[in-house]
Amino acid sequence: MQKQKLIEACNHYFRNKIASLMSIIGDIENSSNSENKSSAGDKHETSKAMMQLEREKLGTQLREAENQLAEFEKIDFNRSFQVVEQGCLVETGEGLFFIAGSAGRLVLDDQTAFVISIKSPLANVMLGHKKGDTVLFNGVSYFIKSVS
Repeated sequence: MQKQKLIEACNHYFRNKIASLMSIIGDIENSSNSENKSSAGDKHETSKAMMQLEREKLGTQLREAENQLAEFEKIDFNRSFQVVEQGCLVETGEGLFFIAGSAGRLVLDDQTAFVISIKSPLANVMLGHKKGDTVLFNGVSYFIKSVS
């Protein structure tokens, strides 16, 4: 799997997540504004409070997504990696792991890569290891075939 394609896919993932959350927040605000004009009473107040709670929850998710994108954009992917650290692609006997953020499972060109945060438990176990090392995580051995 080409690392550059993974970088682009992750960038796209984070930007789409932000755009989607912003759209949902806008829809809630529009719904809340239109309901202000047409409703009255306890039912209206309950609905308005529920929308406000949802808006706050989505606002938190939006800030997290924006922070993830900002962290992702700070990573220098072009340098040479000898050991597992942030920004590297790790090929193991159990799959590909891109230490770049929390985007989960991405499939590109019929290959699967797991995009995991440097703060994830698996990344923490892999940190500092190099090609040829084996790490143990949750009872599974991960033989490191390459680090790039």
